[in-house]
Amino acid sequence: MIYEAPDWFCEAIGTPAEPHWVQVAGCTIHYRRWGESGPPLLLVHGGGAHSHWWDFIAPYLAADHRVAAMDLSGMGESGRREQYSLDDFAAEALGVCEHAGFGPDVTLVGHSLGGAVCLRAAATRPDRVGGLVMADSPIRPPGFQFPGTARNPLRHPRRDYPDFDSALARFRLIPEQPCENGYILDYIGRRSIIETPEGHFTWKFDDRGLMHITVGEQAEELRALRCRIGILYGDKSALFPPEVRAYVHQLVDRRGPVVAIPQAHHHLFLDQPLAFVAALRTLLADWHSL
Repeated sequence: MIYEAPDWFCEAIGTPAEPHWVQVAGCTIHYRRWGESGPPLLLVHGGGAHSHWWDFIAPYLAADHRVAAMDLSGMGESGRREQYSLDDFAAEALGVCEHAGFGPDVTLVGHSLGGAVCLRAAATRPDRVGGLVMADSPIRPPGFQFPGTARNPLRHPRRDYPDFDSALARFRLIPEQPCENGYILDYIGRRSIIETPEGHFTWKFDDRGLMHITVGEQAEELRALRCRIGILYGDKSALFPPEVRAYVHQLVDRRGPVVAIPQAHHHLFLDQPLAFVAALRTLLADWHSL
């Protein structure tokens, strides 16, 4: 299917980004940069994703910030490890900040699993992080379980497909949700596929890296943070039901805004990209004007 993308999207993805690589604990980590001046900002994708998910977001933030978007190990263009952990991912985020020359005023922005990564990085090195934005990255109340988590496809071996188009036709958001912006899904899907040595096609992430990741005591980590905090979530997100919203509000305890993006599901900046940009820009502008 051919999708007609709006001008703003075409302009954003056409904005050049500088590729960089850094070694973190024996693994090559890839990241890209936009913007030459302003406070530093690191964007961290979710599970099974990659830095290209930010291609249509980062250029709008680069007007006022030095922006980097990274690939976590085992995903995107970064190297692979024998084993993965949230601590590894947090160290990679901090390693990218160091390599990029981002100082202790850096703001970490993470979506989904990326939010947990950024939280762990801020908790581990509070001296290196000035702000944290978690984008639809839920923290569960004690005893709460999301329905259907046992069927998460990221926790099962990935499939191979005979050709690129077959793989692209199977591209899905996880957790599955409706998304009216087909041009965004097509753009991301085309950058999520690699060819195997056997000539098949599959997803650009190491399925071993996502089967055993645990996020640990996020509530305690968030309570203890003293940097600036912001929470963005989709008001239709399956991962932000009322119980999770109330718990996150309690944990943040008026230390920062908890903002719903209207008409957005879990993948909020795919559903409502311009609203997401506006909310994030407003939050950052308020922080940096203090």
